[in-house]
Amino acid sequence: MDAAAAAAAGAYNPRTVEEVFRDFKGRRSGMIKALTTDVEDFYQQCDPEKENLCLYGFPNEQWEVNLPAEEVPPELPEPALGINFARDGMPEKDWLSLVAVHSDAWLLAVAFYFGARFGFDKADRKRLFNMINDLPTIFEVVSGSGGGKKHSKEKSSVSNHSSNKSKSGSKGRASEPAKYSKDMASKDEEDEGLDEEDEEEHGDALCGACGENYGADEFWICCDICEKWFHGKCVKITPARAEHIKQYKCPSCSSNKRPRP
Repeated sequence: MDAAAAAAAGAYNPRTVEEVFRDFKGRRSGMIKALTTDVEDFYQQCDPEKENLCLYGFPNEQWEVNLPAEEVPPELPEPALGINFARDGMPEKDWLSLVAVHSDAWLLAVAFYFGARFGFDKADRKRLFNMINDLPTIFEVVSGSGGGKKHSKEKSSVSNHSSNKSKSGSKGRASEPAKYSKDMASKDEEDEGLDEEDEEEHGDALCGACGENYGADEFWICCDICEKWFHGKCVKITPARAEHIKQYKCPSCSSNKRPRP
């Protein structure tokens, strides 16, 4: 993806606060187009059967769905990897909102990468952030105001039940938790009891990546090779992606085959 990589890296390196802000606005506009006016095209390009895909926004207000840059580390911070895997595993509105959140994070990372590279001082960084903060986030544009709390609660619920399923030995398949969550409206007390049992059973489990304890409100997945447990966020596995994994191998166990997708 030579052309895409060149565009992602930027045909120029913005060196002033104003130039970095223009770069930010251009990339932001491109990503908003992908998630709003061009959403049908964006949806079709995010085929879950393909490899890990990223959403790139370019300074010229264009967007592209493509594989990550080949060079490691890449010239610029890399967008969220594997956005296509969750496409069919959650409501489209929630999926678009999730991509929007990661897009916001990437835009900030790119802007402050330029700031760090060209030695912005405290005043310049503050001025850049204030200029950026005056614009609504991509998430706010895509989801509308007031949608953030609801989305977070729904995401937490999916992660919780997916965690319970994974801890029971399914190694990350999330289809049954989705079915189970539909019954929760009439079985709140039973749900609370199951959650308490799950916490007691796995309270001493430690993540193989970060070493922190198991939390009932977090999605975990177990490696089928070394049988270690990992936070989904630590190994970049979502409940929706876990649905499509028949045999999960943690980064350490899969490193002999492919260092990265």
